[in-house]
Amino acid sequence: MSRKVDDFLERLLFGFVTRVRGHFVALAALLFYPGVGLILPLAARWSESWLVSANVSGVSVAAAICLCWLAVQITAQQRRLLVEWTSDLRLLDAAEFEWFVGELFRREGWRVEETGQHGAPDGNVDLRLSKPGEKRLVQCKRWRSWQVGVDDVRAFAGALLREGVAGREGVFVTLSDYTPQAREEAKQTGLALLDSRDLYERVERVRRAEPCPICAAPMRLDRSAHGWWFRCLALNCAGKRDLGRDPVRAVELLTQHR
Repeated sequence: MSRKVDDFLERLLFGFVTRVRGHFVALAALLFYPGVGLILPLAARWSESWLVSANVSGVSVAAAICLCWLAVQITAQQRRLLVEWTSDLRLLDAAEFEWFVGELFRREGWRVEETGQHGAPDGNVDLRLSKPGEKRLVQCKRWRSWQVGVDDVRAFAGALLREGVAGREGVFVTLSDYTPQAREEAKQTGLALLDSRDLYERVERVRRAEPCPICAAPMRLDRSAHGWWFRCLALNCAGKRDLGRDPVRAVELLTQHR
């Protein structure tokens, strides 16, 4: 029972900090401490024992809110970097692949809710996307060595049916490809199918290029005997940015720059 309560409170906190802006998170933390934890018991002239209990509770809740918000921000940064830095999607594990796909859709203007839970049933729905007047349900399969078959497409179509949404609102994403039977089934039900080629094309459209300090044209990350650097792609422009020899330091510089 205690585990269920803890899981509920964790989902509640993470749901809150992912749905509101940072200043609302700060206000919520202030509401609990010093609000509930100090000002309220002093104003109400509570006994010393009640004051201590309220203070501890207020600090605990405020700290939990701040830590959840920080965890969400760190995770969001990691997902942004996945899109910026991943050149070979096959190197991603299953969780990272879902993060990658979710961040890709975010950059295309969708609000993304990640519902996939690794090691637990997810109902064949890993991401829920929404825009004003639109929604999509997404299933991600990080398969590389075999094609997605018709049974997998039908299983996802069944999940859409259980959710009460039309087939055209479903998106199946994989790193491999689909069998002809699977593509025909998707065509009949209205499902959108994305394979590795589609993913790479969409990533190139949403990646944020490093601007040249001279002409503002996109620059390309590269490595030579002299270290890591960005070089401008514009013709006859000598713009570049030196990142040093140490790859760890190069990543740190680029992360700070973002």
